[in-house]
Amino acid sequence: MNRKLILVFLLTLSKICQAQDPHFTQYFASPLTLNPAYTGFFYGDFRIAGNYRSQWSSISTPFITGTVSADMDILKNVINPNDIFGVGITILYDQTGGGGLLENYVGLSTAYHKSLDVYGDQTLGLGVQVTLVQKRLDFSKLIFENQLGADGFDPTIPSGETFSQSNISYSDYNVGLLYNATINDNAYIYGGASYYHISQPNESFLGETNRINARLTVHVGASIPVNETTRLYTSGLYMQQGGATEMDLGGAFGLNVDQVIDNPTIFYVGAWYRWNDAINPYLGLQMNGIKVGLSYDVNVSSLQSASQSRGGMEISAIYTKLPAIPDKRRMNCPTF
Repeated sequence: MNRKLILVFLLTLSKICQAQDPHFTQYFASPLTLNPAYTGFFYGDFRIAGNYRSQWSSISTPFITGTVSADMDILKNVINPNDIFGVGITILYDQTGGGGLLENYVGLSTAYHKSLDVYGDQTLGLGVQVTLVQKRLDFSKLIFENQLGADGFDPTIPSGETFSQSNISYSDYNVGLLYNATINDNAYIYGGASYYHISQPNESFLGETNRINARLTVHVGASIPVNETTRLYTSGLYMQQGGATEMDLGGAFGLNVDQVIDNPTIFYVGAWYRWNDAINPYLGLQMNGIKVGLSYDVNVSSLQSASQSRGGMEISAIYTKLPAIPDKRRMNCPTF
């Protein structure tokens, strides 16, 4: 029975559910699932990001979530040189219940960042995203209560459950805002908000009405120099979806190992705290346009005993193609 789970999560599929979207501890390393306004807003020619999360390893089949995204800014020689017009694509994969429930989605996003001053030190961006979502039930990996007999699981026994369909698909729409300000060429601050599931599409395998709750996310951050070789990157997030809320706060110190400016090697160490849930230590390394991050959720919530203090292991990787000629105007785009 290590591959199968009793279908308790059927309740989650009903209209009384208050489920949350898949999301990452390293939300700052998954920009297009956090806020579509991040599309194209980075220092470089194009960016490719990947994230992998394995949650609740204390059970036999942990929940798996992965994404890959790519974005770039376009029309550089057409629009205002201090403005940014970005386009991007995001692919997400999510597996729960040992593969009993699979989710895939593809999202296309665009954003325009308008400079608020003649130097481009302050920008305000608006982003929109359209996604196509597909979810599938794999009955071969599910156990129903009626199929549990005196000798254990018997797949020949009828489940007693009726589903109108095992595959569902729908389109969805998201929007976001992002403000960024550079201070004295040495520090920057940013803040944004995103609103996902604008149309609140219906999602049900039972033929019932089960509207997805809209998700509101507010996030802020700053980068502050500590000395000539060290910076403090700090960020916070508040997310609300249905009856569920999440608050994260933390930061990391970044040490410029080789003490260069245009393409530095930076070592990151820090931690984030998810309110009433987990402490998340973080290590990262940035080199030659590639940034890799590793975090682990140490569960401190009421589920600590059940999870054996184990939460989620997460890996992120971002490759940014740096410009051939350094562009000082865009060097302070948000990192965390």
